[in-house]
Amino acid sequence: MRRNTEHVVGINIGGTNCSVSLADLEARLVDRVVFSTREFRGPQETIKNTNRLACRLIERCLRNGGRAPLAVGISCGGPLDSRRGTVLSPPNLPGWDDLPVVDMVHRATGLPAYLENDANAGALAEFRFGAGKGFSNVVFLTFGTGMGAGIILDGALYRGTSDLAGEIGHVRMTEDGPIGYGKAGSFEGYCSGSGIANMARAAAREILSSGAQCAFCADPDSVGAIEARDVAAAAASGDADALRLLEISAGYLGRGLAILVDILNPECIVIGSIYTRNIRFFKPIIERVLAEECLPRSLEVCSILPSALGEQVGDFGAISVALYGLGVFTRR
Repeated sequence: MRRNTEHVVGINIGGTNCSVSLADLEARLVDRVVFSTREFRGPQETIKNTNRLACRLIERCLRNGGRAPLAVGISCGGPLDSRRGTVLSPPNLPGWDDLPVVDMVHRATGLPAYLENDANAGALAEFRFGAGKGFSNVVFLTFGTGMGAGIILDGALYRGTSDLAGEIGHVRMTEDGPIGYGKAGSFEGYCSGSGIANMARAAAREILSSGAQCAFCADPDSVGAIEARDVAAAAASGDADALRLLEISAGYLGRGLAILVDILNPECIVIGSIYTRNIRFFKPIIERVLAEECLPRSLEVCSILPSALGEQVGDFGAISVALYGLGVFTRR
């Protein structure tokens, strides 16, 4: 660690894991700790642990001759109120109801703290350090367990009136279909890890009941354990049923992207997680759908890109929230 280097702390809160990291103002990670969210009973204990780890990183920074970090950035699944610094009952974090996370972190660390939902945090990270670097109008799609979007317009994060801008996963694509975001036939129902898993479970029941073998499920008792990664693995081996499921998801991904292209006219849309890991199955189909559905002049100026930050987008996102809150992005 170089002396006199300025740092920020990032706290990434997920339904499965949480991470606490220390980085410089160019998001070069100096230190990082990860723990399972399920290790702790409820939000209060989880935040106590993130605060304990954050304080440990701050103390280590000072002992090594660095300055006290400038701020803490917090990335968490929504819905939330970034202005009040409050988490509002995220579906993947049961019991996190009206939790004043920013105040809790500020009191523990003594540092300014800022909060954004994970899609907004990912958008900031890809815009500043990843695939969206150099663009002014960027959309980031999570495409993980759920589907959400973070939107950068003219170099600034667009949150909407009540922090609900970018909830593209709630848009209904068909009158009936797989359920996602509490809505049948939604974009998230077709284009998310949970959505693909639900489609695969329904397909597996049909395949197994016909007496045929299913490449992504060995027997009826295992149907409920199917995950999107099982479908991707079966597709990679050439299984026709798995390939068909990803083809369906890719078709609706193309339609959702076309909506964003036509409404927002962005320079690029960056897609994370499942798309990044399985681009060969998705890219040809979305390109065909986009050519059919988009306004040509909007499409010709928009690049569809995989995340450049990959599995680290959560850490970069939390760090980017701190930098954005400090106004560092606007001082480029």
